[in-house]
Amino acid sequence: MPRVVACLYVLAVAASAQARPSVEIALPPAAQARTLGPSVRARAVLRDARTQELLEAGFPARLHFRVELWSEGGWVNDLEGSAEWDVVLRYLPFEKLWEVVQVVNGRPLSLGRFARFDDAERASERPVRAEVRPVRARRAMYYQAVLTVESLSVSDLDELDRWLRGELLPAVRLQRNPGTALSRGVRQLTARLLGGDRREYAVRSERFGA
Repeated sequence: MPRVVACLYVLAVAASAQARPSVEIALPPAAQARTLGPSVRARAVLRDARTQELLEAGFPARLHFRVELWSEGGWVNDLEGSAEWDVVLRYLPFEKLWEVVQVVNGRPLSLGRFARFDDAERASERPVRAEVRPVRARRAMYYQAVLTVESLSVSDLDELDRWLRGELLPAVRLQRNPGTALSRGVRQLTARLLGGDRREYAVRSERFGA
């Protein structure tokens, strides 16, 4: 490899390794602002040592995205619409594979199984076009994206398995009936004791429209 090329390669790898955890949002071209929502993706949110330790120990990571469309007013901005989806990444120890599942509108979509964590991470960071866009022309607008990253408990993993098999609808969203409130609290406490506290990243787009 020529020396100059080698240096550029080293610099590119170093820059990638130092990427800061974040959520990114990109507006569609101005001509398509009324027909397409923004493109949203995670960046390096699974790279910290503690998250990878929990993943390898069997605690899946859930990336929950929420994108809101706001219009600017005089004193108060108005919420015009929102969209939400999840990406779940987990390690399958028996198969020695990483699995990535995206959930949109309550429907799971497999993004693949991978032998390498890096490949699974790339799958979990694929840009997603948020299904929220202006339905009428009014004032200046902007999007806000919030990404919540959390480690699920072992019990949640059991329910996730059942959900993926079609036996339990609300597992990924962690929506259970009131009778499970106590067990849900215990699970959340256990996850926090294991270092699985929620982390949140937010970003606001540029203004567009009027």
